[in-house]
Amino acid sequence: MHFNELNLSEELLRAVDELGFSEMTEIQAQSIPLLLQGRDVVGRSNTGTGKTAAFGIPAVESINEDDRRSAAVLILCPTRELAMQACEEIRKFAKFKRSVKACAVYGGASMERQIMELKRGANIVIGTPGRVMDHIRRRTLKLESLRTVILDEADEMLNMGFREDIESILADVPEDRQTVLFSATMPPEILAITEKYQHDPVHIKIKSSQKTVELIEQFYFQVAMGRKTDALKLLLAAYTPDSAMVFCNTKRMVDELTEELTKSGFRAAGIHGDMKQLQRTQVMNSFKNRTTAVLVATDVAARGIDVSGIDMVFNYDLPQDNEYYIHRIGRTGRAGLAGKAYTLITGRRQLHDLKDIARYTKANITELPLPDKSCITDMKKEAIALEIAAAGERPGEGAYEILEMLAAKGIDYREAAARLIDSRLSAELSQLPEFDMPKPLKKGSRSGAKTVRIDLNIGRNKRIAPNFILGALVDATGMSGQDFGKIDIYDSHTTVEVPESEYDYIIDSTNPMKINGHPVEVKLYKGGSSKERPGRQSGERHSGGRKRPEFGKKKRTDIFGDQLPDRRKRMKKRH
Repeated sequence: MHFNELNLSEELLRAVDELGFSEMTEIQAQSIPLLLQGRDVVGRSNTGTGKTAAFGIPAVESINEDDRRSAAVLILCPTRELAMQACEEIRKFAKFKRSVKACAVYGGASMERQIMELKRGANIVIGTPGRVMDHIRRRTLKLESLRTVILDEADEMLNMGFREDIESILADVPEDRQTVLFSATMPPEILAITEKYQHDPVHIKIKSSQKTVELIEQFYFQVAMGRKTDALKLLLAAYTPDSAMVFCNTKRMVDELTEELTKSGFRAAGIHGDMKQLQRTQVMNSFKNRTTAVLVATDVAARGIDVSGIDMVFNYDLPQDNEYYIHRIGRTGRAGLAGKAYTLITGRRQLHDLKDIARYTKANITELPLPDKSCITDMKKEAIALEIAAAGERPGEGAYEILEMLAAKGIDYREAAARLIDSRLSAELSQLPEFDMPKPLKKGSRSGAKTVRIDLNIGRNKRIAPNFILGALVDATGMSGQDFGKIDIYDSHTTVEVPESEYDYIIDSTNPMKINGHPVEVKLYKGGSSKERPGRQSGERHSGGRKRPEFGKKKRTDIFGDQLPDRRKRMKKRH
Protein backbone atom coordinates (compact mmCIF):
# COMPACT_ATOMS: atom_id res chain seq x y z
CA MET A 1 0.00 0.00 0.00
CA HIS A 2 1.30 3.46 -0.94
CA PHE A 3 1.03 6.65 1.10
CA ASN A 4 -0.79 8.47 -1.72
CA GLU A 5 -3.63 5.95 -1.37
CA LEU A 6 -4.40 7.39 2.08
CA ASN A 7 -6.66 10.39 2.54
CA LEU A 8 -3.80 12.61 3.72
CA SER A 9 -3.46 16.35 3.32
CA GLU A 10 -1.44 17.71 0.42
CA GLU A 11 1.14 19.18 2.82
CA LEU A 12 1.76 15.86 4.53
CA LEU A 13 1.97 13.90 1.27
CA ARG A 14 4.50 16.44 0.02
CA ALA A 15 6.65 15.96 3.14
CA VAL A 16 6.41 12.17 2.92
CA ASP A 17 7.41 12.26 -0.75
CA GLU A 18 10.35 14.55 0.01
CA LEU A 19 11.56 12.04 2.61
CA GLY A 20 11.57 9.35 -0.09
CA PHE A 21 8.70 7.34 1.37
CA SER A 22 6.38 5.68 -1.12
CA GLU A 23 5.27 2.21 -0.03
CA MET A 24 4.27 1.64 3.59
CA THR A 25 5.77 -1.02 5.84
CA GLU A 26 3.43 -3.64 7.28
CA ILE A 27 2.98 -1.89 10.63
CA GLN A 28 2.30 1.42 8.84
CA ALA A 29 -0.22 -0.08 6.41
CA GLN A 30 -2.19 -1.67 9.24
CA SER A 31 -1.92 1.15 11.80
CA ILE A 32 -2.23 4.45 9.94
CA PRO A 33 -5.78 3.98 8.53
CA LEU A 34 -7.06 2.97 11.98
CA LEU A 35 -5.33 5.85 13.74
CA LEU A 36 -6.69 8.33 11.21
CA GLN A 37 -10.17 7.03 12.12
CA GLY A 38 -9.48 7.74 15.79
CA ARG A 39 -9.42 4.08 16.88
CA ASP A 40 -7.43 2.85 19.87
CA VAL A 41 -4.61 0.58 18.68
CA VAL A 42 -2.21 -1.92 20.28
CA GLY A 43 0.67 -2.52 17.89
CA ARG A 44 3.22 -5.27 18.46
CA SER A 45 6.28 -4.75 16.31
CA ASN A 46 10.03 -4.68 16.74
CA THR A 47 12.41 -1.82 16.19
CA GLY A 48 13.39 -0.95 12.62
CA THR A 49 9.91 -1.59 11.18
CA GLY A 50 8.78 2.02 10.79
CA LYS A 51 6.78 2.53 13.99
CA THR A 52 7.62 6.24 14.30
CA ALA A 53 5.96 6.99 10.97
CA ALA A 54 3.08 4.65 11.89
CA PHE A 55 2.03 6.93 14.77
CA GLY A 56 3.79 10.15 13.70
CA ILE A 57 1.96 10.66 10.41
CA PRO A 58 -1.55 10.34 11.94
CA ALA A 59 -0.46 12.57 14.84
CA VAL A 60 0.64 15.33 12.47
CA GLU A 61 -2.51 14.93 10.36
CA SER A 62 -4.75 15.25 13.42
CA ILE A 63 -3.53 18.79 14.26
CA ASN A 64 -5.75 21.63 13.10
CA GLU A 65 -5.83 25.42 13.42
CA ASP A 66 -7.67 25.24 16.76
CA ASP A 67 -4.69 23.43 18.35
CA ARG A 68 -2.27 26.35 18.13
CA ARG A 69 -2.16 27.04 21.88
CA SER A 70 -2.61 23.64 23.53
CA ALA A 71 -1.20 20.13 23.56
CA ALA A 72 -3.38 17.81 21.46
CA VAL A 73 -1.02 14.83 21.17
CA LEU A 74 1.25 13.38 23.86
CA ILE A 75 3.86 10.74 22.97
CA LEU A 76 5.66 8.93 25.79
CA CYS A 77 9.07 7.33 25.10
CA PRO A 78 11.42 5.37 27.39
CA THR A 79 14.64 7.30 26.72
CA ARG A 80 15.88 10.77 25.88
CA GLU A 81 17.34 9.56 22.60
CA LEU A 82 14.08 8.00 21.47
CA ALA A 83 12.12 11.14 22.40
CA MET A 84 14.57 13.32 20.46
CA GLN A 85 14.46 10.95 17.50
CA ALA A 86 10.65 10.84 17.43
CA CYS A 87 10.44 14.63 17.68
CA GLU A 88 12.90 15.05 14.82
CA GLU A 89 10.89 12.66 12.62
CA ILE A 90 7.58 14.36 13.41
CA ARG A 91 9.04 17.75 12.52
CA LYS A 92 10.03 16.31 9.14
CA PHE A 93 6.48 15.08 8.53
CA ALA A 94 5.14 18.50 9.59
CA LYS A 95 7.54 20.49 7.42
CA PHE A 96 4.76 22.01 5.30
CA LYS A 97 2.05 22.14 7.99
CA ARG A 98 2.51 25.47 9.77
CA SER A 99 -0.06 24.63 12.44
CA VAL A 100 2.07 21.79 13.86
CA LYS A 101 4.55 22.60 16.63
CA ALA A 102 6.41 19.62 18.10
CA CYS A 103 8.36 19.79 21.35
CA ALA A 104 10.55 17.20 23.09
CA VAL A 105 10.76 17.18 26.90
CA TYR A 106 13.21 14.91 28.71
CA GLY A 107 15.51 14.85 31.69
CA GLY A 108 19.09 16.09 31.57
CA ALA A 109 18.16 19.15 29.50
CA SER A 110 17.22 22.71 30.37
CA MET A 111 13.82 22.87 32.04
CA GLU A 112 13.54 26.60 31.26
CA ARG A 113 14.03 26.05 27.54
CA GLN A 114 11.40 23.32 27.50
CA ILE A 115 8.95 25.56 29.39
CA MET A 116 9.48 28.30 26.78
CA GLU A 117 8.76 25.86 23.94
CA LEU A 118 5.60 24.65 25.65
CA LYS A 119 4.41 28.21 26.26
CA ARG A 120 4.87 29.03 22.57
CA GLY A 121 2.06 26.59 21.84
CA ALA A 122 3.49 23.12 21.31
CA ASN A 123 0.62 20.88 20.21
CA ILE A 124 2.56 17.62 19.83
CA VAL A 125 4.61 16.88 22.96
CA ILE A 126 7.09 14.01 22.95
CA GLY A 127 8.78 13.12 26.22
CA THR A 128 9.98 10.68 28.83
CA PRO A 129 7.49 9.86 31.61
CA GLY A 130 9.54 11.44 34.40
CA ARG A 131 10.00 14.82 32.73
CA VAL A 132 6.40 14.86 31.49
CA MET A 133 5.28 14.35 35.10
CA ASP A 134 7.53 17.27 36.16
CA HIS A 135 5.86 19.58 33.64
CA ILE A 136 2.38 18.42 34.67
CA ARG A 137 3.16 19.21 38.33
CA ARG A 138 4.48 22.65 37.35
CA ARG A 139 1.37 23.24 35.23
CA THR A 140 3.64 24.03 32.29
CA LEU A 141 2.04 21.09 30.45
CA LYS A 142 -1.75 21.04 30.56
CA LEU A 143 -3.65 17.98 29.43
CA GLU A 144 -7.22 19.32 29.24
CA SER A 145 -7.22 19.53 25.43
CA LEU A 146 -5.39 16.26 24.83
CA ARG A 147 -7.03 14.06 22.18
CA THR A 148 -4.36 11.38 21.64
CA VAL A 149 -1.86 9.62 23.92
CA ILE A 150 0.78 7.37 22.34
CA LEU A 151 3.01 4.99 24.32
CA ASP A 152 6.07 4.06 22.25
CA GLU A 153 8.24 1.11 23.36
CA ALA A 154 5.78 0.49 26.20
CA ASP A 155 7.51 -2.70 27.35
CA GLU A 156 10.79 -0.88 27.75
CA MET A 157 9.14 1.88 29.79
CA LEU A 158 7.75 -0.74 32.15
CA ASN A 159 11.16 -2.44 32.39
CA MET A 160 12.63 0.91 33.42
CA GLY A 161 10.11 1.36 36.24
CA PHE A 162 7.83 3.96 34.65
CA ARG A 163 4.54 2.14 35.21
CA GLU A 164 3.40 4.39 38.07
CA ASP A 165 4.18 7.54 36.07
CA ILE A 166 2.41 6.18 32.98
CA GLU A 167 -0.73 5.28 34.92
CA SER A 168 -0.70 8.66 36.67
CA ILE A 169 -0.49 10.46 33.30
CA LEU A 170 -3.24 8.34 31.74
CA ALA A 171 -5.48 8.95 34.75
CA ASP A 172 -5.13 12.74 34.27
CA VAL A 173 -5.97 12.98 30.57
CA PRO A 174 -9.57 13.33 29.31
CA GLU A 175 -11.47 10.04 29.13
CA ASP A 176 -12.69 10.83 25.64
CA ARG A 177 -9.31 10.33 24.01
CA GLN A 178 -7.47 8.05 21.62
CA THR A 179 -4.93 5.79 23.33
CA VAL A 180 -2.26 4.11 21.19
CA LEU A 181 0.33 1.64 22.42
CA PHE A 182 3.32 0.18 20.58
CA SER A 183 5.45 -2.54 22.10
CA ALA A 184 7.89 -5.24 21.00
CA THR A 185 6.52 -7.70 23.56
CA MET A 186 3.20 -8.09 25.35
CA PRO A 187 3.84 -8.95 29.02
CA PRO A 188 0.88 -9.07 31.44
CA GLU A 189 1.61 -5.51 32.62
CA ILE A 190 1.05 -4.19 29.09
CA LEU A 191 -2.19 -6.10 28.72
CA ALA A 192 -3.37 -4.70 32.08
CA ILE A 193 -2.80 -1.15 30.83
CA THR A 194 -4.67 -1.81 27.59
CA GLU A 195 -7.66 -3.24 29.46
CA LYS A 196 -7.78 -0.36 31.92
CA TYR A 197 -7.13 2.64 29.70
CA GLN A 198 -8.12 1.71 26.15
CA HIS A 199 -11.57 1.49 24.56
CA ASP A 200 -12.16 -1.46 22.23
CA PRO A 201 -8.58 -1.42 20.90
CA VAL A 202 -7.58 -3.06 17.63
CA HIS A 203 -4.65 -5.43 18.13
CA ILE A 204 -2.03 -5.48 15.39
CA LYS A 205 0.76 -8.03 15.52
CA ILE A 206 3.61 -7.87 13.04
CA LYS A 207 5.77 -10.98 12.95
CA SER A 208 8.87 -8.90 12.48
CA SER A 209 11.27 -10.98 14.57
CA GLN A 210 12.15 -12.95 11.47
CA LYS A 211 11.70 -10.08 9.00
CA THR A 212 14.04 -7.82 10.94
CA VAL A 213 16.84 -10.37 10.99
CA GLU A 214 16.21 -11.92 7.57
CA LEU A 215 18.76 -9.78 5.75
CA ILE A 216 21.32 -9.84 8.55
CA GLU A 217 24.13 -12.38 8.41
CA GLN A 218 24.76 -13.61 11.95
CA PHE A 219 27.96 -15.14 13.27
CA TYR A 220 29.55 -16.00 16.60
CA PHE A 221 33.06 -16.53 17.90
CA GLN A 222 34.05 -18.70 20.85
CA VAL A 223 36.57 -16.78 22.91
CA ALA A 224 38.73 -17.86 25.86
CA MET A 225 37.89 -16.42 29.28
CA GLY A 226 39.18 -12.87 29.69
CA ARG A 227 40.06 -12.40 26.00
CA LYS A 228 36.94 -10.77 24.62
CA THR A 229 38.50 -7.32 24.38
CA ASP A 230 41.48 -8.63 22.44
CA ALA A 231 39.15 -10.62 20.22
CA LEU A 232 37.04 -7.53 19.50
CA LYS A 233 40.18 -5.56 18.59
CA LEU A 234 41.16 -8.29 16.15
CA LEU A 235 37.75 -8.26 14.52
CA LEU A 236 37.61 -4.47 14.23
CA ALA A 237 41.10 -4.49 12.73
CA ALA A 238 40.13 -7.27 10.31
CA TYR A 239 36.79 -5.88 9.12
CA THR A 240 37.62 -2.13 9.44
CA PRO A 241 33.98 -0.97 9.60
CA ASP A 242 33.23 2.66 8.79
CA SER A 243 30.39 2.50 11.31
CA ALA A 244 29.83 -0.20 13.95
CA MET A 245 27.95 -0.60 17.23
CA VAL A 246 29.21 -2.69 20.15
CA PHE A 247 26.70 -3.69 22.84
CA CYS A 248 27.55 -4.27 26.51
CA ASN A 249 25.22 -5.12 29.40
CA THR A 250 26.57 -2.61 31.93
CA LYS A 251 27.55 1.05 31.99
CA ARG A 252 30.87 0.17 33.61
CA MET A 253 31.72 -2.23 30.79
CA VAL A 254 30.89 0.47 28.23
CA ASP A 255 33.36 2.85 29.89
CA GLU A 256 36.12 0.24 30.27
CA LEU A 257 35.78 -1.12 26.75
CA THR A 258 35.66 2.35 25.18
CA GLU A 259 38.87 3.27 27.01
CA GLU A 260 40.60 0.08 25.82
CA LEU A 261 39.57 0.64 22.21
CA THR A 262 40.66 4.27 22.12
CA LYS A 263 44.01 3.33 23.67
CA SER A 264 44.50 0.90 20.78
CA GLY A 265 43.87 3.58 18.18
CA PHE A 266 40.22 2.90 17.31
CA ARG A 267 37.88 5.86 16.84
CA ALA A 268 35.52 4.72 19.57
CA ALA A 269 33.06 6.44 21.91
CA GLY A 270 30.66 5.15 24.55
CA ILE A 271 27.09 6.06 25.46
CA HIS A 272 24.99 5.07 28.49
CA GLY A 273 22.38 6.45 30.87
CA ASP A 274 24.75 8.01 33.40
CA MET A 275 26.23 10.44 30.89
CA LYS A 276 25.04 14.06 30.80
CA GLN A 277 22.76 15.00 27.95
CA LEU A 278 25.28 17.35 26.33
CA GLN A 279 27.90 14.60 26.32
CA ARG A 280 25.44 12.07 24.86
CA THR A 281 24.46 14.50 22.11
CA GLN A 282 28.11 15.12 21.23
CA VAL A 283 28.79 11.37 21.06
CA MET A 284 25.78 10.77 18.80
CA ASN A 285 26.68 13.65 16.49
CA SER A 286 30.23 12.34 16.11
CA PHE A 287 28.86 8.87 15.31
CA LYS A 288 26.37 10.19 12.77
CA ASN A 289 29.00 12.24 10.93
CA ARG A 290 31.48 9.30 11.02
CA THR A 291 34.03 11.07 13.21
CA THR A 292 33.47 8.12 15.56
CA ALA A 293 33.58 4.74 13.85
CA VAL A 294 32.71 2.50 16.82
CA LEU A 295 29.87 3.29 19.23
CA VAL A 296 29.88 1.25 22.45
CA ALA A 297 26.44 1.28 24.09
CA THR A 298 24.07 -0.29 26.60
CA ASP A 299 20.67 -1.54 25.44
CA VAL A 300 18.74 1.27 27.11
CA ALA A 301 20.99 4.03 25.74
CA ALA A 302 20.75 2.52 22.25
CA ARG A 303 16.94 2.78 22.19
CA GLY A 304 16.12 5.61 19.84
CA ILE A 305 19.48 5.62 18.06
CA ASP A 306 18.60 5.65 14.39
CA VAL A 307 21.73 5.96 12.27
CA SER A 308 21.70 4.76 8.69
CA GLY A 309 24.58 2.85 7.17
CA ILE A 310 25.82 0.91 10.21
CA ASP A 311 28.08 -1.77 8.74
CA MET A 312 27.95 -4.26 11.59
CA VAL A 313 26.91 -4.90 15.16
CA PHE A 314 28.98 -6.68 17.82
CA ASN A 315 27.48 -8.31 20.90
CA TYR A 316 30.37 -8.01 23.35
CA ASP A 317 28.02 -9.35 26.03
CA LEU A 318 25.09 -11.64 25.31
CA PRO A 319 21.86 -9.66 25.74
CA GLN A 320 19.80 -10.20 28.87
CA ASP A 321 16.67 -10.86 26.83
CA ASN A 322 16.04 -12.52 23.47
CA GLU A 323 14.13 -9.47 22.23
CA TYR A 324 17.15 -7.30 22.98
CA TYR A 325 19.13 -9.42 20.52
CA ILE A 326 16.68 -8.53 17.77
CA HIS A 327 16.77 -4.85 18.73
CA ARG A 328 20.58 -4.89 18.70
CA ILE A 329 21.25 -6.58 15.38
CA GLY A 330 18.38 -4.67 13.76
CA ARG A 331 20.57 -1.57 13.92
CA THR A 332 22.51 -2.87 10.92
CA GLY A 333 19.59 -4.14 8.86
CA ARG A 334 17.21 -1.20 8.87
CA ALA A 335 14.80 -0.31 6.09
CA GLY A 336 15.45 -3.49 4.12
CA LEU A 337 19.23 -3.09 4.03
CA ALA A 338 21.59 -6.02 4.58
CA GLY A 339 23.91 -6.14 7.58
CA LYS A 340 26.16 -8.31 9.68
CA ALA A 341 26.08 -9.17 13.37
CA TYR A 342 28.82 -10.84 15.42
CA THR A 343 28.54 -12.25 18.94
CA LEU A 344 31.40 -13.09 21.30
CA ILE A 345 30.75 -15.97 23.70
CA THR A 346 32.78 -17.53 26.50
CA GLY A 347 32.10 -20.98 27.88
CA ARG A 348 29.40 -23.55 27.30
CA ARG A 349 26.69 -21.72 29.24
CA GLN A 350 26.82 -18.77 26.85
CA LEU A 351 26.83 -21.18 23.91
CA HIS A 352 23.55 -22.66 25.12
CA ASP A 353 22.14 -19.17 25.68
CA LEU A 354 23.02 -18.29 22.09
CA LYS A 355 21.28 -21.44 20.89
CA ASP A 356 18.16 -20.32 22.72
CA ILE A 357 18.38 -16.99 20.87
CA ALA A 358 18.80 -18.78 17.53
CA ARG A 359 15.71 -20.89 18.16
CA TYR A 360 13.73 -17.81 19.24
CA THR A 361 14.65 -15.77 16.16
CA LYS A 362 14.57 -18.81 13.84
CA ALA A 363 17.87 -17.63 12.44
CA ASN A 364 21.10 -19.36 11.53
CA ILE A 365 23.98 -18.11 13.68
CA THR A 366 27.18 -19.52 12.21
CA GLU A 367 30.40 -20.09 14.12
CA LEU A 368 33.52 -18.49 12.64
CA PRO A 369 37.17 -18.90 13.68
CA LEU A 370 38.84 -15.77 14.98
CA PRO A 371 41.24 -14.42 12.35
CA ASP A 372 44.95 -14.62 13.20
CA LYS A 373 47.51 -11.98 12.30
CA SER A 374 48.48 -13.61 9.00
CA CYS A 375 44.82 -13.75 7.97
CA ILE A 376 44.31 -10.08 8.86
CA THR A 377 47.48 -9.17 6.96
CA ASP A 378 46.09 -10.84 3.83
CA MET A 379 42.79 -8.99 4.29
CA LYS A 380 44.61 -5.66 4.64
CA LYS A 381 46.67 -6.33 1.51
CA GLU A 382 43.51 -7.04 -0.46
CA ALA A 383 41.78 -3.93 0.90
CA ILE A 384 44.73 -1.68 -0.01
CA ALA A 385 44.87 -3.20 -3.50
CA LEU A 386 41.14 -2.60 -4.01
CA GLU A 387 41.46 0.97 -2.75
CA ILE A 388 44.28 1.75 -5.17
CA ALA A 389 42.44 0.08 -8.06
CA ALA A 390 39.29 2.07 -7.28
CA ALA A 391 41.17 5.39 -7.49
CA GLY A 392 40.24 6.02 -11.11
CA GLU A 393 41.64 9.52 -11.53
CA ARG A 394 45.07 9.90 -13.11
CA PRO A 395 47.67 11.20 -10.63
CA GLY A 396 48.81 14.79 -11.01
CA GLU A 397 52.05 15.72 -12.74
CA GLY A 398 53.73 16.28 -9.39
CA ALA A 399 53.49 12.56 -8.58
CA TYR A 400 55.29 11.61 -11.81
CA GLU A 401 57.97 14.25 -11.16
CA ILE A 402 58.65 12.62 -7.78
CA LEU A 403 58.98 9.23 -9.50
CA GLU A 404 61.54 10.72 -11.90
CA MET A 405 63.47 12.18 -8.97
CA LEU A 406 63.52 8.75 -7.30
CA ALA A 407 64.59 7.07 -10.54
CA ALA A 408 67.57 9.41 -10.68
CA LYS A 409 68.52 8.02 -7.25
CA GLY A 410 68.25 4.42 -8.42
CA ILE A 411 64.74 3.75 -7.04
CA ASP A 412 62.28 2.66 -9.76
CA TYR A 413 58.48 3.11 -9.56
CA ARG A 414 57.87 -0.46 -8.30
CA GLU A 415 60.22 0.03 -5.37
CA ALA A 416 58.71 3.43 -4.60
CA ALA A 417 55.16 2.05 -4.61
CA ALA A 418 56.21 -0.93 -2.48
CA ARG A 419 57.77 1.36 0.15
CA LEU A 420 54.60 3.46 0.42
CA ILE A 421 52.35 0.39 0.59
CA ASP A 422 54.57 -1.20 3.22
CA SER A 423 54.40 1.92 5.35
CA ARG A 424 50.60 1.96 5.09
CA LEU A 425 50.33 -1.76 5.86
CA SER A 426 52.69 -1.56 8.84
CA ALA A 427 50.73 1.34 10.32
CA GLU A 428 47.44 -0.57 10.04
CA LEU A 429 48.90 -3.73 11.60
CA SER A 430 50.82 -2.05 14.41
CA GLN A 431 47.81 -1.85 16.74
CA LEU A 432 46.87 -5.52 16.57
CA PRO A 433 46.96 -7.32 19.95
CA GLU A 434 49.82 -9.80 20.17
CA PHE A 435 48.55 -13.15 21.40
CA ASP A 436 47.64 -16.62 20.24
CA MET A 437 43.91 -17.10 20.68
CA PRO A 438 43.39 -20.43 22.47
CA LYS A 439 41.10 -22.75 20.56
CA PRO A 440 37.80 -23.43 22.35
CA LEU A 441 37.22 -26.85 23.79
CA LYS A 442 35.21 -29.07 21.50
CA LYS A 443 32.84 -31.79 22.60
CA GLY A 444 34.51 -35.13 23.09
CA SER A 445 38.06 -33.80 22.86
CA ARG A 446 40.03 -32.91 25.99
CA SER A 447 43.43 -33.60 24.50
CA GLY A 448 45.87 -30.88 25.46
CA ALA A 449 43.24 -28.76 27.22
CA LYS A 450 44.18 -27.28 30.60
CA THR A 451 42.18 -28.83 33.46
CA VAL A 452 41.24 -28.11 37.07
CA ARG A 453 39.50 -30.26 39.67
CA ILE A 454 36.09 -29.70 41.18
CA ASP A 455 35.08 -30.96 44.60
CA LEU A 456 31.71 -32.59 45.41
CA ASN A 457 30.79 -32.97 49.09
CA ILE A 458 29.67 -36.59 48.72
CA GLY A 459 31.76 -39.74 48.89
CA ARG A 460 32.00 -43.44 49.78
CA ASN A 461 29.99 -43.00 52.97
CA LYS A 462 26.93 -42.35 50.75
CA ARG A 463 27.60 -45.45 48.61
CA ILE A 464 28.55 -43.36 45.57
CA ALA A 465 30.19 -44.92 42.48
CA PRO A 466 31.99 -43.15 39.59
CA ASN A 467 29.14 -43.80 37.17
CA PHE A 468 26.74 -42.01 39.58
CA ILE A 469 29.02 -38.95 39.62
CA LEU A 470 29.60 -38.91 35.87
CA GLY A 471 25.95 -39.44 35.03
CA ALA A 472 24.82 -36.61 37.31
CA LEU A 473 27.40 -34.19 35.83
CA VAL A 474 26.44 -35.06 32.26
CA ASP A 475 22.75 -34.72 33.10
CA ALA A 476 23.20 -31.32 34.81
CA THR A 477 25.51 -29.72 32.24
CA GLY A 478 24.54 -31.30 28.94
CA MET A 479 28.25 -31.93 28.32
CA SER A 480 29.65 -35.18 26.96
CA GLY A 481 31.08 -37.79 29.33
CA GLN A 482 34.28 -37.44 27.33
CA ASP A 483 34.64 -33.88 28.65
CA PHE A 484 35.26 -35.12 32.21
CA GLY A 485 38.52 -36.62 33.42
CA LYS A 486 39.73 -38.55 36.45
CA ILE A 487 37.23 -39.17 39.26
CA ASP A 488 38.62 -39.76 42.78
CA ILE A 489 36.09 -40.82 45.44
CA TYR A 490 37.09 -40.31 49.10
CA ASP A 491 35.15 -41.08 52.27
CA SER A 492 33.26 -37.76 52.43
CA HIS A 493 33.97 -36.01 49.13
CA THR A 494 34.84 -36.60 45.48
CA THR A 495 37.09 -34.75 43.04
CA VAL A 496 36.60 -34.66 39.28
CA GLU A 497 38.98 -33.37 36.64
CA VAL A 498 37.24 -30.86 34.32
CA PRO A 499 38.36 -28.48 31.53
CA GLU A 500 39.44 -25.14 32.99
CA SER A 501 37.58 -23.24 30.26
CA GLU A 502 34.31 -24.89 31.35
CA TYR A 503 34.77 -24.53 35.12
CA ASP A 504 32.44 -21.53 35.58
CA TYR A 505 29.71 -23.14 33.52
CA ILE A 506 29.95 -26.46 35.39
CA ILE A 507 29.75 -24.78 38.81
CA ASP A 508 26.79 -22.69 37.65
CA SER A 509 24.94 -25.69 36.19
CA THR A 510 25.44 -28.08 39.11
CA ASN A 511 24.44 -25.90 42.06
CA PRO A 512 22.10 -27.12 43.41
CA MET A 513 22.33 -30.80 42.38
CA LYS A 514 21.33 -34.16 43.86
CA ILE A 515 23.06 -37.52 43.47
CA ASN A 516 21.16 -40.60 44.63
CA GLY A 517 18.77 -38.28 46.46
CA HIS A 518 21.55 -36.50 48.39
CA PRO A 519 22.00 -32.71 47.99
CA VAL A 520 25.47 -31.97 46.65
CA GLU A 521 27.53 -28.77 46.63
CA VAL A 522 30.11 -28.38 43.87
CA LYS A 523 33.10 -26.03 44.15
CA LEU A 524 36.70 -25.65 43.03
CA TYR A 525 39.01 -28.23 44.66
CA LYS A 526 41.86 -26.43 46.42
CA GLY A 527 43.73 -29.53 47.63
CA GLY A 528 45.02 -29.69 51.21
CA SER A 529 46.61 -32.01 53.72
CA SER A 530 43.69 -34.44 53.99
CA LYS A 531 44.79 -37.92 55.10
CA GLU A 532 42.03 -39.47 52.99
CA ARG A 533 43.14 -41.48 50.01
CA PRO A 534 41.03 -42.50 47.08
CA GLY A 535 39.78 -46.07 47.36
CA ARG A 536 39.05 -48.76 44.85
CA GLN A 537 36.32 -46.62 43.29
CA SER A 538 38.90 -44.11 42.08
CA GLY A 539 39.83 -44.06 38.42
CA GLU A 540 39.53 -42.50 34.98
CA ARG A 541 36.13 -41.75 33.56
CA HIS A 542 34.43 -44.61 31.78
CA SER A 543 35.61 -45.18 28.24
CA GLY A 544 33.41 -44.14 25.36
CA GLY A 545 32.76 -47.80 24.52
CA ARG A 546 31.10 -48.55 27.83
CA LYS A 547 27.46 -47.66 27.98
CA ARG A 548 26.41 -45.47 30.91
CA PRO A 549 22.93 -45.53 32.40
CA GLU A 550 20.45 -43.04 30.95
CA PHE A 551 19.61 -40.00 33.09
CA GLY A 552 16.35 -38.16 32.49
CA LYS A 553 14.47 -37.99 29.22
CA LYS A 554 15.69 -38.74 25.75
CA LYS A 555 18.20 -36.17 24.54
CA ARG A 556 16.82 -33.46 22.26
CA THR A 557 18.65 -31.60 19.53
CA ASP A 558 18.44 -27.94 18.57
CA ILE A 559 18.93 -26.16 15.28
CA PHE A 560 22.70 -26.25 15.76
CA GLY A 561 22.44 -30.07 15.65
CA ASP A 562 23.84 -30.35 19.18
CA GLN A 563 22.30 -32.12 22.13
CA LEU A 564 20.41 -30.08 24.67
CA PRO A 565 20.70 -30.86 28.40
CA ASP A 566 17.74 -32.67 29.94
CA ARG A 567 17.38 -30.22 32.79
CA ARG A 568 16.22 -27.19 30.87
CA LYS A 569 15.64 -25.20 34.06
CA ARG A 570 19.41 -25.07 34.58
CA MET A 571 19.88 -23.36 31.24
CA LYS A 572 17.71 -20.32 32.11
CA LYS A 573 19.54 -17.04 32.24
CA ARG A 574 20.47 -15.82 35.69
CA HIS A 575 20.29 -12.07 35.48
